[in-house]
Amino acid sequence: QVQLVESGGGLAQAGGSLRLSCAASGLSFSSVAMGWFRQAPGKEREFVTGITWNGGSSRTIDSVKGRFTILRDNAKNTVYLQMNNLKPEDTAVYYCAADQKLFSLVVRDADFGSWGQGTQVTVSS
Repeated sequence: QVQLVESGGGLAQAGGSLRLSCAASGLSFSSVAMGWFRQAPGKEREFVTGITWNGGSSRTIDSVKGRFTILRDNAKNTVYLQMNNLKPEDTAVYYCAADQKLFSLVVRDADFGSWGQGTQVTVSS
């Protein structure tokens, strides 16, 4: 059974930083793409960023590009989201997700099918 456990959320001031972690188990972590999604109050969940199984390719939405970085450590079965220069509009529940396909060479939103429980990120102005 796939388990994805996020941690590292919390309250930050605008301009500050947070680092989210997602520990994965029950899957072939080093063989699948990993991603981060978020859902703000009253909005649909949206893709934020993802990274392929070998770290060779990643994709990030424009609104966080240059501020958020996804990293993975296959030895630790962990994926990270480093968030810098946070803005109030980054406030959301952040979810870790795992690709349902093995060895994908590109990151596709629709391919993510396993989810963590989410961690709240709140950015104050």
